[in-house]
Amino acid sequence: MMPDKRNFLPIKHKHLGGLLLLVFISIICVAFSVTDNDDFAFARREILLRRLGHEILRQSGDSTSRVLPVKKIAENKYQISFEKAFTFQPESLVQTTQRLLAKDPLARDYVVNVRNNASVVYGYAISKNKKEDIIACIGRRQPVARYRITITFKPTGIITAKNGYLLGSLAALALVGFIFFRSVKPRKALPDRQHPGIFLLGSMSFDAETRKLLINGKTVDLTRTETRVLRIFALSPNEAIERSRLQKEIWEDEGVIVGRSLDMFISKLRKKLEIDPTIQIVVIRGKGYKLQISA
Repeated sequence: MMPDKRNFLPIKHKHLGGLLLLVFISIICVAFSVTDNDDFAFARREILLRRLGHEILRQSGDSTSRVLPVKKIAENKYQISFEKAFTFQPESLVQTTQRLLAKDPLARDYVVNVRNNASVVYGYAISKNKKEDIIACIGRRQPVARYRITITFKPTGIITAKNGYLLGSLAALALVGFIFFRSVKPRKALPDRQHPGIFLLGSMSFDAETRKLLINGKTVDLTRTETRVLRIFALSPNEAIERSRLQKEIWEDEGVIVGRSLDMFISKLRKKLEIDPTIQIVVIRGKGYKLQISA
């Protein structure tokens, strides 16, 4: 016998709906996680820049004046300001910057400019590819002045990539949801199949599960074998059914072959169907039978 698949789609849709909800929640969690991680990384970067300012002053012999608050003056640009004037050695500045910013996973490529008022008095560029570093004039100590240091970081693409993954996931989720909801639109009930086990035959209702015929408030009971025979006919109304198929599906598939004639069961079934004159089982000579339903 064929497995009953009547509940396959509802269960599948229910599980798919739960899966969509789980994916959506996961994406939201990832979004907040990405934001939290990025905020932490930038906060950590500002501490490293403040530490850079502290070491620059210490190298100049100043251990008392303050490093003013680090300012973020553009999306990837920061400024380190100082309370007093100081001097610096370019070579030490380059080495200190590289050593401290190596602890920043997002700081792979950056440009450092030392300014005195609006003028750039010294600058250099660091790249993750050391061959692309641009460093000059490292042997010349700079005079005492009120310097400001600006550091511009090259966008690493990490944040952009994460946002891209997030947007891509949301787009994929929207597409899956669109396909899912289109596939589960309510379908109109077929007029001749109100229930998987109920068949409408003319003005008669045939309930294969309870083995009953219903017409005009009257109920006719069917035997198990009569029910199986009528169900085969009801699945293919107005179509010829071979005798060999009836015998096989009713008896031989269960490993039992009885000597009683199939015609006897057909005859009994005919009598029970007589309550509706539009329904009759007719003989197809040389082939089998047909459940004929008149319009």
